[in-house]
Amino acid sequence: MNNMIWVWLGAVIVFGVAEGVTAGLVSIWFVAGAVAALIAAVAGASVTVQGILFVAVSAVTLAATRPLVRKLAKRPTSHTNADRVLGAEAKVTELIDNENSAGAVYVYGKTWTARSTDGSVIPMNARVRVEKMEGVKLFVKLCEKMEAVK
Repeated sequence: MNNMIWVWLGAVIVFGVAEGVTAGLVSIWFVAGAVAALIAAVAGASVTVQGILFVAVSAVTLAATRPLVRKLAKRPTSHTNADRVLGAEAKVTELIDNENSAGAVYVYGKTWTARSTDGSVIPMNARVRVEKMEGVKLFVKLCEKMEAVK
């Protein structure tokens, strides 16, 4: 029995250090379980009881702290001003040709590199709608009515 005290004390230290050196909640539940098992070992409980206590306390603390963990893990998204171009109409200022990695559009006072979402070639002065953004590149689709923008 005396050896199990050292085993559980070692587990508390290992799980505690692992929790301390990581950025998120990783092993705090096992620290609680190991402390409970350590107390049981000091009280003279059997190894089976200690193991069951370790698992049970670890599971209960995990279940009890799960809402907190979800709240902490949820990161708020911060939108930038660039997001406002999504869904906007733009004017093609350079022929959009995905195969030749060419194309540009003008929207809200800025010129953006552009590619076609469906792979089609889009001529200059056409009206397009911004479908998505990847980095500083806009993916556009030709508007229903192909009109030249003045």
